[in-house]
Amino acid sequence: MHGALKVVAAPVRVRANDYSAGQRVTRAFLPYALAAVFACAPVAALAEWQVVEEVRPYSISGKSGAELYESIGARGPQVGIGRVIAHTTFKLTWTRKYEAQGTSCVITTNRPKLVITYTLPKPSAALPPAVGGSWGSFIAGVQAHERVHGDTIKEMVKEIEVMSIGLTVADDPDCKKIRIELTRRLGEISAKQRQRGRDFDKVEMGDGGNIQQLILKLVNGP
Repeated sequence: MHGALKVVAAPVRVRANDYSAGQRVTRAFLPYALAAVFACAPVAALAEWQVVEEVRPYSISGKSGAELYESIGARGPQVGIGRVIAHTTFKLTWTRKYEAQGTSCVITTNRPKLVITYTLPKPSAALPPAVGGSWGSFIAGVQAHERVHGDTIKEMVKEIEVMSIGLTVADDPDCKKIRIELTRRLGEISAKQRQRGRDFDKVEMGDGGNIQQLILKLVNGP
């Protein structure tokens, strides 16, 4: 929604610790974090309210959990100044109609189209059975984490839709003031969504958190 709402949330990261191949990890660490990156696209005319969720894999290699994780660190998507395990992006476009009603302006149509993309690691070759089991548990946990970010995005879009349909600004026959008011409200809603994502990541990626445990199990496994 260029001109109405543009959101880019900074990735959440923690300081990297060194890891040497062949050495078991016995203390908490998060060399590569997950990130949720949110971006809005310009308004486009759309036929209906749609939500599309897609997975975009990136290739990694390795025959052990430690090697796979090392490959994530080398090949993970670049976000900001560092690499991440996975991230969630979205493109949001709207069909919006402003109508002058007397001296007021009303939003009579505000129909969204949402595309959410999850970027996730994927081994480039078949894994040994034991490693495959460890990897399956790891990637399932990472996917579940990213899906929570996807859910907060969908909830944000629903909130915007409910807020904006029927939004009326008095003394605005040219429908100019209403755009300023809509931008203000969109900013508040998007800021709340970004904060929810940061709060979730803080718990998930904190000391002893779910993501940390997933990493430790993968690296310390077969």
